[in-house]
Amino acid sequence: MSISPRVTATIFRVVAVIEALTWIGLLGGMYVKYLGSGSEAGVHLFGPLHGGAFVAYVVVTVLAALHLRWSLWPTLVALAASVPPLGTLVADWWLHRTGRLAPRAEDRASEPVA
Repeated sequence: MSISPRVTATIFRVVAVIEALTWIGLLGGMYVKYLGSGSEAGVHLFGPLHGGAFVAYVVVTVLAALHLRWSLWPTLVALAASVPPLGTLVADWWLHRTGRLAPRAEDRASEPVA
């Protein structure tokens, strides 16, 4: 059983959003820790969540690049987007706009009709 390109693209997009949301949570936790009350609760919560989301994003990006047959440039851009806050949302938008998250014509022809 193989995963359709559409499912691969959806998984990529969901993980990209999760990675961005955990970045926001971690930044909020760091703000509270260093500029607010000094509580480390946000960092303790979102640090591991973001770490896991980051690793998941990198793995899913490599798998999506292989499955959706991206060239080296989009793959590197998508991987580099995991570094700056909310970069995964920009990469998702760019990959979607350039058609790299859409199934190719030969892939659509092999999908069963619903």
